[in-house]
Formats: sequence, structure tokens, C-alpha cells
Amino acid sequence: MKKAKESPAAPTSGPLKIRIGGKEREFDIENPVLPDWVEDNKLTAGGYPYDKKMKSDEYDEILEKLQIELVKAQAWLQSTGKRVMALFEGRDAAGKGGTIFVVRQYLNPRTARNVALTKPTPTELGQWYYQRYVDHFPTSGEFVTFDRSWYNRAGVEPVMGFCTPQQHEQFLDETPHFERMISNEGIHFFKFWLNIGR
Repeated sequence: MKKAKESPAAPTSGPLKIRIGGKEREFDIENPVLPDWVEDNKLTAGGYPYDKKMKSDEYDEILEKLQIELVKAQAWLQSTGKRVMALFEGRDAAGKGGTIFVVRQYLNPRTARNVALTKPTPTELGQWYYQRYVDHFPTSGEFVTFDRSWYNRAGVEPVMGFCTPQQHEQFLDETPHFERMISNEGIHFFKFWLNIGR
């Protein structure tokens, strides 16, 4: 008789040791204070914040190249069975829908889809909070974008009275573990926060 396979251990939480710029660094996702090496370099990639507005011709040229790379990435997903999931969050009118449209514009809709959920149904309200999102996770070869996500519970729901303070605290505690499970499952997982300044 075969021995039952042991379940993998639950993800552990704790500081992550990484090497950046030749130096050993430590990052603890549970620490609300960013380390100096993160704080000192935030928002410096690619010349951001920009000194002037990008010209339309330059924007179109760069966008076309990026969209070609996305089509190549989709072909790679389909040939390897890998999965991509991208969350788009931001304030109202921050450009989430427009950005998602541009990202998906030339992708094959058979394996690239967007999820924009409405308010939870009575059935969904009785389920595990993340369940309604998990139902839409990518399968083999898929590229899935979410126009808003479970992060509604972090900002909108407590302000609007749609969740209790206990549910909000539970969300803040469980989400890092939930997202670690997503990555451990092999899903290439990206989160984007969009904000319009001027």
C-alpha cells in the first residue's frame, strides 16, 4: 500500500533575504515601515516622475512595442501552460479600465480575459471572502486581469460600512498569506496601483 503524500507546509511568514545591487538585503512584508534602501529608491525607475509630458508620437511608438511583447508573452503562456494574473487598483477615474483595455487590446480573447466583479451576491456573502475571486483565477496558458480585486476590503468596504472592523483586520492579516499561496502555485502575479496626479 502506498504511503499517502504529505501536504506541503503552509507558507511561513517572515523576512525575505534578497541580494540587490550586490548587497544582502532583508525585506519583511509584515513590517509597515519600509527599509531605507527601499524608501530611498522609490519611484525612481525609468525617470519617473517625469519632467514633461510624453509626446503622442513617442507614446504610440513605445506602446506598439510593448503590445507586441505582450502578444509574444501570450504565445509563451500558451506554449508553456504558465499563468499570469494582474490586479489593477486605484481611485475612481484613475485609468484602470483604459489601461486594461490597452494591455489586452491585441491579445487573443480566448486566453486573455478581464474580471470586473459587481457587488457580492447573497451566496457570495456567505462564502470565504476570497472565493469569488479564486473562481476567476487563470488556468493553464491564461492571462487574466482584474479591474479591482479583493483590495476593496482594504479601502472601500470599511469606509462605506460594507465590512466590520474585525473583517477588515482579518483581511489585512490573511492577504499576504493568500497572495503567497498564489505565487507558490506558480501563477505570475502582478499588482498595479494607478493614480492620476496632475
